[in-house]
Amino acid sequence: MTNLLTRTLVLAVTAAAACAALTAPAGAATVGPPASATTVATATAAAPTSAWKPRPEQYPATTTQQDLAIRMSDGTVLRGNLMRPVDAAGRTVTRRLPVVVTITAYNKNVQSQAGGLLGTDPSYLVKRGYLHLTVDARGTGSSDGTWCAFCSREDRDFGEVMTWAAEQPWSDGRTAMNGPSYMGIAQLFAAADRPKGLKAIFPQVPGADVYRDVVASGGALDVGFIPLWLGLVSGTSIIPPALTATDPGTGLGTLVTHLLGNGLFSSQLLLSAFTGGEPAYDGVFFTQRSPLQVASRVTVPTFFIAGQYDLFQRGTPLLYENLQRRGVPTRMIVGPWDHLQGSSGAEVGDAGYGSIEQLQLRWFDHYVKGLPGQRLEEIAGLSSYEQGSGRWVRGTSWMPSTLTPRTFRLSGTATTAGTPGGLTAGTPRSGSTTVPVVPVQGLCTRSANQWTAGILRQALPDLPCFTNNSFNDSLGPVFETAPLKADVVVQGPLNARLYTSSPAGDGMLSVTVSDVAPDGTVSRLTGGWQVLSHRALDRSRSRYVDGTLVQPYHPFTRAAQAPLAPGQVAPIDVEVFPTRARIPQGHRLRVSVQGFDAPHLLPTLGSLLPSLVPMTVLTGPQHPSSLSFGTP
Repeated sequence: MTNLLTRTLVLAVTAAAACAALTAPAGAATVGPPASATTVATATAAAPTSAWKPRPEQYPATTTQQDLAIRMSDGTVLRGNLMRPVDAAGRTVTRRLPVVVTITAYNKNVQSQAGGLLGTDPSYLVKRGYLHLTVDARGTGSSDGTWCAFCSREDRDFGEVMTWAAEQPWSDGRTAMNGPSYMGIAQLFAAADRPKGLKAIFPQVPGADVYRDVVASGGALDVGFIPLWLGLVSGTSIIPPALTATDPGTGLGTLVTHLLGNGLFSSQLLLSAFTGGEPAYDGVFFTQRSPLQVASRVTVPTFFIAGQYDLFQRGTPLLYENLQRRGVPTRMIVGPWDHLQGSSGAEVGDAGYGSIEQLQLRWFDHYVKGLPGQRLEEIAGLSSYEQGSGRWVRGTSWMPSTLTPRTFRLSGTATTAGTPGGLTAGTPRSGSTTVPVVPVQGLCTRSANQWTAGILRQALPDLPCFTNNSFNDSLGPVFETAPLKADVVVQGPLNARLYTSSPAGDGMLSVTVSDVAPDGTVSRLTGGWQVLSHRALDRSRSRYVDGTLVQPYHPFTRAAQAPLAPGQVAPIDVEVFPTRARIPQGHRLRVSVQGFDAPHLLPTLGSLLPSLVPMTVLTGPQHPSSLSFGTP
C-alpha cells in the first residue's frame, strides 16, 4: 500500500471516531440545576501577552520499540509502540519518565504515517522528557481479540492499559493521555476507571452522545460517515501486523481474527440499523458506549479541543460542561474546524495560546510533572471562535446563566427558489409552505463536508458551496429577517419549532441557520434534523433559557415513535446544533427548511418511502413556528 493510500485511509478513519458513544443527558441551561454561570465572555482578537515560553528540547532524537505485549485481565494481548528519547551520544534514555498514552483503533503503525492528522507528533513531548506509548485497541492493528467499538470489555481495556503503563520499569508511575476522536473518547473511559497514576488528559474532538451526535441525528441514520468509519476501521485492522515478519504464527492468527470478527460486527450493525433493528433506536447499545454516562467519574484535569463544524459539534461541549460544573480543572477551545482539522490541531494556535503541542506540554508539565511557571490561569476556561466577527470569545461557561432567550417567528408563505418567508420578532403572518424532498439537498454544502469528517474539503478545498450556501438554499423554502438593525448573537444550542403536517405520516426536517450578507452570500452557521415520527419530547432532559426551549431532547425509542395521522399538524422541535455566531447589523438571519441532507442522513428502510413525500410547514398566530436560542 502506498503512502498516499495509507494517508487517505487514515484521514477518513480518523475522521471517524464517531462510533464511540453516548446517550447524552443534555444537562444545562435549565435542565435540573442550571450550569454554573460565571463570567459572560468578551470578544478579543488575541490572548493576553504571556511570559510563558515552551521548554526547549532536552534530547535531539527518539527511538521506538514496536509491539510490546500488554496482557489484559481476560488474557487478551494488546500491543503498543513505545517511543523513548535518545541523548546526544545516540544512547536510548533509560531512566524512568512519565508516560503519555494514546489508544487507537486505526492501526498504530499506519497511523504513524498520517502526517499529524491523527493528533500531534509524539516526538515533541518525548524530546522534552516524556515517554509515549501508542496502543492498538482490542481487535485492531497488532492487538489480539475482536473489535467491538467501545463495548464494556474494550472500555475496561483502556483503564488496564493505563495501569500497566504506570507499573513498567521504564515508567516513573505518572501517566497522561492524548489524541483525537476515537483516541479522545478512549481517554474519557480510561479516566472514568480512575487508574492509579493518571494525572491529566487532552482529548481532541471527542463525542458525548454518539446516537444524537452522529449515528442518528434527529432519528435518521448517518450514511455519509458511519459506514465509511466502520469500513476503514476494519480495513486498517486487516493490514498484516508488523509482528508477522518476526512472529508469523501470531501475526497471521491476529490477521485472520480481524478478518472474520471485525467485518462481521460492522456488517451486522449496519444492516440491523437500516432495516429498523435495535441499533436504529437509542438504547442500551448506545448508552453503554456513551462517555457522558461515565463523565461524572472523570476527575483528572482535562483539556478539550472542539470544532464548530466537527462531527461532535454537539457532544464535546456537553463533556466540558459536565467537568466544569463539578469543579474539575478543565479548558475548552472551540474553533472553526471540521473533524480532520480538529484532529490535527494544526490551527489551534489561532486561539492565541500557542500551538497544540505547546498547549499539551504546558498542561502536562503542570499536572503531570508538577513544574512551576506554566501560568495556566492565562488560558481562559472557554475560548470560542465567533462566526461572523472572526473574533475569539473568552469566558468560563458554555451556557452561562446570564444568557437571555431570543425568539424569531417564521412568517407567511415561502416558495422554493422564489419568495422567502419572513422571520420576525413581532407578530407573524399566517402561511402554508410546501417543503419539497429533493435527494440532492445538502450535497453541495458545508454540511456535506462536516458529515464526511472534512474529507471533502481535503479533496476540493476551494469548492464555493462550502462557503456560500445560496445554491442549496434554492432547493427549498427559506425564511429570513429584514436587514438587522443591530447585531444578533447566538450562544449554544438552538431550537427550531416547526408546525408540520405530512400526508405520508413521516419525513425528516433538515433545518439550516445562516447569515445572509448584503451581497447575497449565505454563510451556513449550523444545522439540525428531526424525523417527524420521533417528535416525542422529554422535557425533563431538554434545556431552557428562562423558560424558552433551546435544546430539545427526544427519546428516539421504538415505543416513543409515532407517525402523524392524516391531516394532523404537530409542533416538531428540531435540535439545531450549538454554535457561537454574530449576525452583523445590515445582514439577515435566515432559516432554511428542507427534507433531505445528502450525503449525511437517510431514513430507515421502513420510513424511506414516507420520507420522500413533501411536507407542509404552517406559520402564524395559530401555528407559531419559530427559532429560539440564548444570547449573551
